[in-house]
Amino acid sequence: MTKNMTTGSPFKLIMSFALPLLLGNLLQQTYNLIDAAIVGRFLGSDALASVGASSSVQFLVLGFCMGTACGFGVPIARHFGAGDIKKLKQYFYNSIVITAVTAFVLTTVCAVLCSEILKLLSTPSNIFDDAYKYLLVIFLGIPFTLLYNLLSSVLRSVGDSKTPFVFLAISTVLNIALDLVCVIVFRWGCMGAAIATVVAQAISGILCAVFIMKKVNVLKLSKEDRAMSKPAVLNLIIMGFPMGLQYSITAIGSMVMQSANNKLGSIYVSGFTAGARIKQFTMCPYDAFATGASVFASQNLGAGNLKRIKKGIRIGVGVGMTYGVIAGIVLIFFGRELSLIFVNKSDAAVLTASAKYLFYAGFFYWTLGILNTCRMCTQGLGYSGLAIFSGVTEMIARISVSMIFVPKFGYLAICFTDQAAWIAACLYIVPVCIYCVNRAGRHIAGDHGLPVENK
Repeated sequence: MTKNMTTGSPFKLIMSFALPLLLGNLLQQTYNLIDAAIVGRFLGSDALASVGASSSVQFLVLGFCMGTACGFGVPIARHFGAGDIKKLKQYFYNSIVITAVTAFVLTTVCAVLCSEILKLLSTPSNIFDDAYKYLLVIFLGIPFTLLYNLLSSVLRSVGDSKTPFVFLAISTVLNIALDLVCVIVFRWGCMGAAIATVVAQAISGILCAVFIMKKVNVLKLSKEDRAMSKPAVLNLIIMGFPMGLQYSITAIGSMVMQSANNKLGSIYVSGFTAGARIKQFTMCPYDAFATGASVFASQNLGAGNLKRIKKGIRIGVGVGMTYGVIAGIVLIFFGRELSLIFVNKSDAAVLTASAKYLFYAGFFYWTLGILNTCRMCTQGLGYSGLAIFSGVTEMIARISVSMIFVPKFGYLAICFTDQAAWIAACLYIVPVCIYCVNRAGRHIAGDHGLPVENK
């Protein structure tokens, strides 16, 4: 099931790798879409606002989990590309231990601070209780989020993007059934939607674990492999945590933006929630294309082939931008119709707010093709410390717009906050990515220009 990306057509390799990953990302976002659609349709717009009131902090915490797991896969992909299976297994075992410790700490801290987090976000009082129940269950499911994301990242690092998709597809069907049962039959409200999501995520993670133990020989760990290594732990932390923090830092700006939007009232909270769910869903292809290019770059860095690294990045950017133009046009002209997935026609004000948010986002969607590919490939080449500052620029841009322009222009400023962040991050990450590729070239030539984790 593994795939070596150091030989063969770069375009075919990246796209064949990205397709299952894309479908998997779409399915993962379907969790959120299903939650929001069922909650909005069966429980009403206030319940939809309850689910969406904490979306930024969910992205902060869960994004850290996903980014960290993705970072742990980078050295594994590099050693796989270099054919060093002993090192690969060493890094795999150490990543499991670090992930377990991280899961315990994150779950404990987030569960204890759940109420304070919602207060910090200026969550309206009429939706506070439901928002708390939903967020608490999501936080308690952090270990399962980390489990799936770590194992799927490791499988992708050895070239298998199909298996995580298959297991995610199974859990998505389960999620739909559980959503309907928990919300409609058991009448557990917003908490029921969260329970359905966590259980489905747990199933997909467990399936990945069983598959690896039974079928993936390159990842089967002997007693000899199950030993902690200080250099491996250090390198994994250097690669994984900055990638996780990059997601979290980006989310801090989103939290400030959400807090500013929450103060505008539940109509705008509901409209923003519906629009954000659609936006997140349509952003899935960017992650797939960028991850494909990143794994391609990592494996070819291990193989010492600079020409293929450059070609892979160009392909990722080109495909991402092309998709961005198409997706942007859809959001501009069909944003209101898409919002009907979550909002009843009778909630005209909420529909208008959601459509407005998507309309303005559509004009700038193409920039995400550049941003995601350059950022992921910078990380894939081993420079997660530099990539993290693209998240810092996004955070600064979102906070600036939220604090300066939202008080003056209200919801209209909210509709331009993401775009300001995307442009600012592109201005930073493009030259940084070029710099990292050049350093990789010097390393391959024998000058050892890479950071310590690549040596």
